[in-house]
Amino acid sequence: MPVEENVTLMRRWYNDLWNEDRVQTIHDLMDKNAVVIGPGNPPSEIRGPAEFERFYHEIRKAFAKQRFHIEDIFGVEDKVVTRWCDEAVHVGDFQGIPATNRTVRVSGISIVECENGKIVRGWDHWDQLGLIHQLTMRAAGAD
Repeated sequence: MPVEENVTLMRRWYNDLWNEDRVQTIHDLMDKNAVVIGPGNPPSEIRGPAEFERFYHEIRKAFAKQRFHIEDIFGVEDKVVTRWCDEAVHVGDFQGIPATNRTVRVSGISIVECENGKIVRGWDHWDQLGLIHQLTMRAAGAD
């Protein structure tokens, strides 16, 4: 696929899935044998749309009103790099931290390899320590 189509695919991923909560997007855009590395803590490996959907629902239990903002996005050959920021409200347990009902902001970078209009591999790196800091500081009453 042309680079522009891969970039469009990733814009759809963030908007339709994360911002609009259209879970079917996972199955529409992710290859059945896709491997995504790094979205959990500790970094994990997620295989295929079904596993990614489970991960997605776990995140949604902990965070509501998610809004992904694409800061930068570009493609080279079969890869797309996205620098993003996510804002959400912490509404459920996340890694043993009970809901704070506060808005948090997390930034990250994702690299995705596309093939035939599908995501086949992905690597995520995001500020997990910054998120934990926001949750624990706010849970303790500090701003």
